[in-house]
Amino acid sequence: MGEKILTLVINVVSHLVNKSFKKLKLGLIGGGSQFNRISQILKGFDLNFFKYKPAGPQYYDKFEFKKLRECDAIFILSPNHTHMEYIEKLHTESYVFCEKPPVSSMEQLEKLKSLPHEKIYFNFNWRFSTLAEILRSRESYDLGELIYGNIITGHGLALKEEYSRSWRANRNFCNKGVFEIVSVHWVDLINHIFDIKEICTPSLLNLSGKGDSFDNSCTKIILDNNQEIDIFSSYTSPYLDRKIFAFSNGYVEQVLNAIEIRGPAMNLDKDGFFKNPELIRKVDVNEYEDYNLSIKSSVINFLEMVLQGAPFPLRDFNCSIRSNELILT
Repeated sequence: MGEKILTLVINVVSHLVNKSFKKLKLGLIGGGSQFNRISQILKGFDLNFFKYKPAGPQYYDKFEFKKLRECDAIFILSPNHTHMEYIEKLHTESYVFCEKPPVSSMEQLEKLKSLPHEKIYFNFNWRFSTLAEILRSRESYDLGELIYGNIITGHGLALKEEYSRSWRANRNFCNKGVFEIVSVHWVDLINHIFDIKEICTPSLLNLSGKGDSFDNSCTKIILDNNQEIDIFSSYTSPYLDRKIFAFSNGYVEQVLNAIEIRGPAMNLDKDGFFKNPELIRKVDVNEYEDYNLSIKSSVINFLEMVLQGAPFPLRDFNCSIRSNELILT
């Protein structure tokens, strides 16, 4: 039900803002899967945009780049290691929507910290997800304090033949592999909702033997209250999608396409033994649709701020910096 309501709201908002968004001159940088996703979202709004598709690592066309500089807003959807170069060149004249993670080295991160934040927006894909909405509203379910969390996601991307040729498999372009591509979203979601004290050094493995970057990662996050959340991400597993957040008075659990909220903790059978807490709410979630709805919500949020000429909140900028810092240390 929650996802259906979110879809309805987004469709209504999309209809209302389409005409307004058409006033904006938009540019897209990239050529990969996220470039294609964002392109489809903008086409769904019936928006035109200029495409800047680098043909190689040193690609530069001054005439095409001039067209980018004339845009009101630019989407940086290129490989991680290229983000900082584009941000530096474009952030003063245009609003910037940059795909996560913001940058790929501590040196770049220090440079990023010194830039004005007002026109820079970072897209972490799960901030607008159904699970994020539930965790943010946990007090309304009387779940109590978080005790422990565990996030397990995976699929067989590295089992595909073409993976060995992907930038994801090359440490020169993706130093921490699946950790900085997939785990970063969950690190950011936790960072956005809870207070992180530290992130332990991730265990990184290359199990496919393809490329020299990592296709499996496991890491532990320590929160300010010393509770722990474990995150496992894999490119060599069957399709996996399991998350559980245990609270002092209930839990939130997602297994594939269903999220359940249960409580209270004190729930006994007739013999005085503990049994599974009562179901408070169940949400059917299509992971693919939820992912795309979350990205679509992020794009709408970005374009509305551009249309208003409003600055992005410093808190959001600092949260993105912190999430990036957590995966680089």
